[in-house]
Amino acid sequence: MTLKMTVENALQAKSEIEKLETQGYTHDDIYIFAHDKKRGKDISKALDTEEVGMKEQGFLDSMKNMTVSRGDELRAKMAAAGLSKQEAEEYEEELDKGKLVIIANKDLN
Repeated sequence: MTLKMTVENALQAKSEIEKLETQGYTHDDIYIFAHDKKRGKDISKALDTEEVGMKEQGFLDSMKNMTVSRGDELRAKMAAAGLSKQEAEEYEEELDKGKLVIIANKDLN
């Protein structure tokens, strides 16, 4: 099952991640997305969550993301984390507003 949510900041993200852990999700099951690459990496590192990479996307999609727009890259990574194409588009719009997106998916690991 894939859970998804938006939060305003890293403090709210930390709180939601703690709730997910009580539901049996591990840090390896949880992905955080931010529109700004550095912000996303910093938050993922600080909260010890996964980043979508080659394991989730595969080699070719990972390489393709190096040449596409940030929005295209985010939608592809959210889809790799378990969202449908439509959901990824909707949540990418939330990222455009400065929010963070959290996806928890036990089926990927």
